[in-house]
Amino acid sequence: MKDFHRDTWIEVDLDAITHNVKQILKHIGEEQVVMAVVKANAYGHGYVEVAKAALEAGATWLAVAFLDEAIYLRKQGFKVPILIMGAVRPEDAGLAAEHNIRATVFSADWLEQAVPYVDKTPLNVHFKLDTGMGRLGFTDSSEIQRAEELALALDSFNLEGVFTHFATADEQDQSYADEQHERFIDMLSVFNSKPALIHASNSAASLLRKDSVFNAVRFGISMYGLVPSGEIKDLMPFQLKPALSFKTTLVHVKKMKPGQKISYGATYTAEHEEWIGTLPVGYADGWTRYMQGFDVLVDGVRAEIVGRVCMDQCMIRLPYELKIGTMVTLVGRQGEEEILLDDVAAYAGTIHYESACLLTARVPRVYLKNGCISSVLNGLK
Repeated sequence: MKDFHRDTWIEVDLDAITHNVKQILKHIGEEQVVMAVVKANAYGHGYVEVAKAALEAGATWLAVAFLDEAIYLRKQGFKVPILIMGAVRPEDAGLAAEHNIRATVFSADWLEQAVPYVDKTPLNVHFKLDTGMGRLGFTDSSEIQRAEELALALDSFNLEGVFTHFATADEQDQSYADEQHERFIDMLSVFNSKPALIHASNSAASLLRKDSVFNAVRFGISMYGLVPSGEIKDLMPFQLKPALSFKTTLVHVKKMKPGQKISYGATYTAEHEEWIGTLPVGYADGWTRYMQGFDVLVDGVRAEIVGRVCMDQCMIRLPYELKIGTMVTLVGRQGEEEILLDDVAAYAGTIHYESACLLTARVPRVYLKNGCISSVLNGLK
């Protein structure tokens, strides 16, 4: 904790990551490939430590969104296969090949454009099929055939995998996911020679649809202990363990008189004598202005955020006078009370994916293993 000098930090329980990865392997079969999705700074949890924990727990691949993320992981010493699920510029194909990074291909034209940039080392590619997400992916059978012919004919490429992505696998009504699954099966039949790795399942499908596992899954949000959506909360085949807690401390405590106002816009007025605590956390940390009126935990009880959340600070109405330095939990458990990322997301009118990813790099991450601090990442270094 001496590696940073502010009183706000995120704790990531690596044992929870380990538990969640081991449970999904037990659920889908130890022989299946688990791609640990660590894009977006591992959903706000931290690329390196999460990737290490996931691989130690049994994942054998990593998946990211962009080439820069993949190269960063290579520079951190990760040698396992890494798949870029987003678009790579054709002129960067050689760079991806040089670092042994897998690229997603979703048009035959991309292959033709990338050829001049791939030198001696062939680029491993995964074809993305759009079965109903409407994002990246082949939609036309003739285009798939043309791309496959190109990939097989050119020494520049190795067609290693094929995949799709479900749009509604996290809903109770699986009818559209069923349609996507059938469409994927039909599109796979177009290939003259099926690639070695076939993957369709995100976290929700990994948990709920064994028919869509094929021989690999992409384990994202649930690796972090979060149920993909509230709709399927009661359908979970095993209990997930949330990995992230968000904590701060009281840096100032004062008694406000009736009629005194708090924060920008003077939107909160004390109705009677109130103890107000100042927290060194704000929207620049990902604790957005939407959180005004939300509860946090202090001394084991709930305390409301009063006044607007500032860039670096916010204020809470204390239940009674408390000492400076008292810990405050924004996300996590304190005593008998608990605040989940789901609660934060619901209050802000969004989803927990976004709430986690909004937590900025300037907030230090403290990693716990076996109940002890294993490492600390100061985001400003």
